[in-house]
Amino acid sequence: MYLEPDVSHAVKILIVGHFGVGKTTCIGSISEIPPLQTEEEITEASVGVDDLSGTPDKKTTTVAMDFGRLTLSDQLVLYLFGTPGQERFKEMWEELSRGALGALVLVDPERLDESFAVLDLVEQFGLTYAIGVNQFDGTPDYPYEEVREALNLSRETPIVHCDVRDEQSSAQALIALVKHLMSILG
Repeated sequence: MYLEPDVSHAVKILIVGHFGVGKTTCIGSISEIPPLQTEEEITEASVGVDDLSGTPDKKTTTVAMDFGRLTLSDQLVLYLFGTPGQERFKEMWEELSRGALGALVLVDPERLDESFAVLDLVEQFGLTYAIGVNQFDGTPDYPYEEVREALNLSRETPIVHCDVRDEQSSAQALIALVKHLMSILG
């Protein structure tokens, strides 16, 4: 029999980003429960619809959402919801953003231009956010200030480098978001 942890605060957090940036991998690396994933194989139907040029080896994609859970302390549990990255699934954002306290926005430093539509949605839904610069194999390590300038971010927006394949690295990105939320909410 599974029992929910006895906590005083359960917080809904979105893990967002453009297509193929690592949202599903992030939730899979950090969730303390087996994550719910709605991954499907990429088929011929995505030709001309999804841009696979930045992720030529990608074989599956999220079609609804991902879900995981992370207990940070006896008082705080994060419920993690990963959004689909494709433009055609942005209708899911309205539902997934309801009740969310904040968002971890994952970005690929070599495809920063693909992050603007995601940042627009995060801001449209009024979510406080932090940026996780996902360091893929061989990705240049751009300084935070260059990323901040390229994405036109305010000085208050936290930016952290992470490798979403690594549990500790993903945890540090989420902790940066939680600390930012706590500084705003008091």
